Amino acid sequence: MLIDRVATLDAAGKGAIAFLSNPRYRDRLASTRASAVIVAPADAPSTELPKLVAANPYATYARVAAILYPTRAPAPGVHPTAVVAAGARVAPSAAVAAHAVVGERTAIGERANIGAGTVIAEDCSVGDDCVLHARVVLYAHTQVGSRTIIHSGAVIGADGFGMAEEGGRWVKVPQIGRTLIGADVEIGANTTIDRGAIGETVIEDDVKLDNQIQIGHNCRVGAHTAIAGCVGIAGSTTIGRYCKIGGAAMISGHLVIVDGTTVSASTGVFDSILSPGVYTSTFPALPHREWQHVASAMRRLRSIVKRLRALERADSDKEA
Repeated sequence: MLIDRVATLDAAGKGAIAFLSNPRYRDRLASTRASAVIVAPADAPSTELPKLVAANPYATYARVAAILYPTRAPAPGVHPTAVVAAGARVAPSAAVAAHAVVGERTAIGERANIGAGTVIAEDCSVGDDCVLHARVVLYAHTQVGSRTIIHSGAVIGADGFGMAEEGGRWVKVPQIGRTLIGADVEIGANTTIDRGAIGETVIEDDVKLDNQIQIGHNCRVGAHTAIAGCVGIAGSTTIGRYCKIGGAAMISGHLVIVDGTTVSASTGVFDSILSPGVYTSTFPALPHREWQHVASAMRRLRSIVKRLRALERADSDKEA
């Protein structure tokens, strides 16, 4: 039996391996035309197909897909149109694509892949086996650990939003810190991470950042944390290890979120979270007419509370 591709249970055919990780799709296991499947031990008796039985089918699928669809490394070397400063160090096994720029005193590690049009400013370091896709920008004094992937349009190390108000005008506060990105990090397209105002903005090892995330100056994101798209994190906030932040969550500045915290999508976090758990502060979608009734009731909530307290006081007086 030859397995040459992966597919969903519905779309799989001969030669494909599919996986079941979500119980809501369990009924599709019986009808799939896949040549093999990846299933959890509890689902193994439900199919006669050849199977890989794994405690974590989704992670096993990821490893199988990586084998079947290997990433092609570019040929090492510097493209003739790339601009590499005289004082930069590019490892012989690294690849620097067309129109990329590498600044003075910057080091590019072994087997690193620098995409077309990427700009790496002075005094940066990019670790071994990193991939910076096309048009990534690293501002000065940015460090990127080994095996990190940064997708197109990401900007790392830009000035943070630092302004002092004086006499009715804004005075720009120089942003003189650094940006430190750990090993095995993935940063999504168009995500922005500001440099430290004073000190460092730190993304620790194995952090996974989706597209279009904004991380303010002097933030720290702990190892193994995953953050979904469109999240905004204001400056000087620390997010612990093994956290999960849902899409479009907004997190205020100068807060602490402890290890192991989950913040649901669209949640606003305005105070520190000091006990791990799941935190949610958003309304689920309602039919429009029903939402109008809820909004109307919310506007009357203060007066309703006042009336309720008055009734409670009246009852208390009667009992006295």
